[in-house]
Amino acid sequence: MTIHVAGRGLACSLGADIEAALATLRAGGSTAGSRRLPGGLGGEFPYFAIRQTGDDWYARARDLVVRVADEAGAARARNGTLFIATSSFDIGAVSPEAAADYVGDYRAFVDQVAGWLEWSGPVIAVSTACTSALNALISAQALLESGAAADALVLGIELENSLTLGGFAALQLLSRTGCKPFGRDRDGLVLGEAVAALRLSTHAESSWRLLGGANVVDGSQPTGAAASAVTAMLRQALARSGLAASEIDLVKVQAAGSPGNDAAEAQGLREAFERMPALVSLKAAIGHTMGAAGAAEIALLLACLEGGVWPIDTGPTDPQLGVDLASRSPEVVRRVMATILGFGGSHAGVVLERA
Repeated sequence: MTIHVAGRGLACSLGADIEAALATLRAGGSTAGSRRLPGGLGGEFPYFAIRQTGDDWYARARDLVVRVADEAGAARARNGTLFIATSSFDIGAVSPEAAADYVGDYRAFVDQVAGWLEWSGPVIAVSTACTSALNALISAQALLESGAAADALVLGIELENSLTLGGFAALQLLSRTGCKPFGRDRDGLVLGEAVAALRLSTHAESSWRLLGGANVVDGSQPTGAAASAVTAMLRQALARSGLAASEIDLVKVQAAGSPGNDAAEAQGLREAFERMPALVSLKAAIGHTMGAAGAAEIALLLACLEGGVWPIDTGPTDPQLGVDLASRSPEVVRRVMATILGFGGSHAGVVLERA
């Protein structure tokens, strides 16, 4: 059964929709702003925020969710299944002083989002840290292939909150200088906001289809990536897509700029691909958008490939990693692999094919 990526929507630091994001990239991209930790602890860190004003967290979230879902054509899928992928839910609505003690009703927030969209079908929450959106895609594909539904919407929601920023800062995982994917002087990741939607369908024709994916969990590295798990995930995703490694034209890598994680990812890539395909990272363009990252980066990448736009140049890569990021798009890109590596030892990847 063919699973089509029938629609997509995105709001991120580059713009309020996909066309605005592409226009910003054509103009050279955008630079990260900064966020200070609550209480004045730890100074400032770069941060990619969505350019939108408003003091009411829920009103802002509702506006972003509705606009992004509309861009993806959600109205055509409201009888299908809605997958909400997030690692922070509505923690951003809680004051910094109360965030550490927050005990939320996650189901209530999920139902609230479904109400914003006037959703009539089943609603499923997926929260596996950074890999949430990719795992939601993998689950949505399995559901559609089973025949239980003909349409699904994967909605990634990750909005600014002090708990995520403070937690990563406490673990000393944040960069103070900027995102440098696979860079020789990389010093940590840069967080960002995003709301993204990918509409899947078994009956609506589109230019891209989802072939398969895999998620491999290695608990030996609960806060990072393991090279062996990266390799296993890549190989399993290829096998479930019915492809050989040599048939992949482009890999959208994690490459968040973490010294250890980037090295483990590079090793895993070298072991999985005898001939390395072109590699691209989007973290320097929109930041690491956590639970929304899989959907946000796929939506942006597919738009870039169709629009003839290439993400910003991130500078020289670390020669010790043995991999390089492509400075421009390959002439022919038919099959793309998109990966996300995350907390809890989760390593996820999906394969898409251009019709």
